[in-house]
Order: sequence, then structure tokens, then C-alpha cells
Amino acid sequence: MAHSASILANPDLSTLAERLGRYCRERGVTLTVAESCTGGGVASAITSVSGSSDYFEIGYVTYSNAAKTRLLGVPENTLAEQGAVSGDVVRAMVAGACRDSGAQLGVAVSGVAGPGGGTVDKPVGTVWLAWGNAEHQQAECFHFPGGRQEVREQAVRESLAGLVARLTTQAKNSENK
Repeated sequence: MAHSASILANPDLSTLAERLGRYCRERGVTLTVAESCTGGGVASAITSVSGSSDYFEIGYVTYSNAAKTRLLGVPENTLAEQGAVSGDVVRAMVAGACRDSGAQLGVAVSGVAGPGGGTVDKPVGTVWLAWGNAEHQQAECFHFPGGRQEVREQAVRESLAGLVARLTTQAKNSENK
């Protein structure tokens, strides 16, 4: 629990989580998360906000490839060909989480937090994130510096920031119509 506590103690994450909650309430948007290397850190940050049950019902921590396939519908051949730390896998994770939960927006995260597990192609600190819903997803690769805790915390921060950015963009697009 020490790891989760230190992530939640970060005021930057608390501010992002509060902003995310405010935007979800204002826009009537429900959220889900599909996490691997963050081990529930994104869901923990979201649910640290009082009243988050208004917009967050369920999250998925799918640490193994089998869980990604069984719970989120990530194709086994995609995992075998590209590995869990890839754009196609996180896109499938967020799509599956949104499909299963009925959420309108989600984020998925899979990466190599370290200290082991890195390769030449995917060194420690490589994290793929995807935001979207059951129909449309956008993935981005990050290379975070630091040890396991720092990589995980940066992945949580980018996950929340990406959700906030997408809700901000949605609001601006609806205002321009």
C-alpha cells in the first residue's frame, strides 16, 4: 500500500483527478480504466475524489495477458505478435473496457515499469496509453525516466491529463457547433 499512498499524496494528481471529476459531472460523462503496469493507480486517483461514483463505476486491472484477453477481449494474436506493451493492445484494452462497462470514455495503460522486464525495443520506462471509447481510440507511447514508482506515477499523471484533455476538447467542439 505504500506505493498507492505515495501516488495519491501527489498534489498534482489530486488536482488532475478533481478537475477530471468536475468535467465528467458537467458533461455527464462516465469513465472506466483498463490498467496493467499502474496496478490500479489510475482508478485509485479517480476514486480519491469524493462523489466519484457519479461518473466512475468500474475499472479493470489486467496484469496478465490472459486477463487482457478474457476480461477485455484483447486478441491473443495481437498480444503474441506485438506484446502487451503496444499501441494495438492498449487500444483494444480501452475499447473492451468501454464495451463491457458501458462507459463513454476510458483510458488504458500498459508498460514496463521496471526495474526488470525491459528490452532493447521496449526499455524500462516505455508505457503505452490509449484513450477513447468502444468505437474510437487514440494511443500514444511515452518513455518515462526513473525507477518503478516514478514510471508508474508518471503513467497515472498522463492517463488523467489525457482524459482531462479529451473532455476539454469535447466541450470546445460542442461549443463551436
